[in-house]
Amino acid sequence: MTDARIPAAAAAAADGKSKKLSSQFVGFKIDGQEYAFRIEQIQEIVIPHQVTKTPQVAEYVEGVSNLRGTIIPIINLRKLFALPGRPRDEETRTIVVNVGQRTMGCTVDAVTQVIRIPQENIQPAPSLVVTEGSSYISGFARLDDRLLVILDIQELLDPAKLDQVWQSAGLREHLPAIN
Repeated sequence: MTDARIPAAAAAAADGKSKKLSSQFVGFKIDGQEYAFRIEQIQEIVIPHQVTKTPQVAEYVEGVSNLRGTIIPIINLRKLFALPGRPRDEETRTIVVNVGQRTMGCTVDAVTQVIRIPQENIQPAPSLVVTEGSSYISGFARLDDRLLVILDIQELLDPAKLDQVWQSAGLREHLPAIN
């Protein structure tokens, strides 16, 4: 009887160990590129409802929205990354995140999946990719033949750094290609 329990206990320990060697992410797309946020940084994912425009805010701020009685700013990640705009459709989602003590929404083209990624499939961002304005890229995840850009919500959406991210994204359009 003891022998039957040992393999079960070992299997349970191994399963717990494999979960510790992986992390869960929420995948999403912007302009055809796949990105991911760590799931523990996300409060919820909602279908975007009415957004109230606010005057004299940065172009990437869509406005504010009422999330069950709490007014939250809505950041359009497409605009933040200086990508061409597109109309909302049935795939458009708002990912509600917590940045420090603040709650805000991020509009994305589509949420693709919740996925567990093994640590060995995650690589840190190369130093050439992580410049002063793009320190929000925490790494890259290999999934079969796909590559996801893992974004650090705290770095990306820190109110003190949002303009820097936006300006950096706009400047990238004018940089020469690296061969």
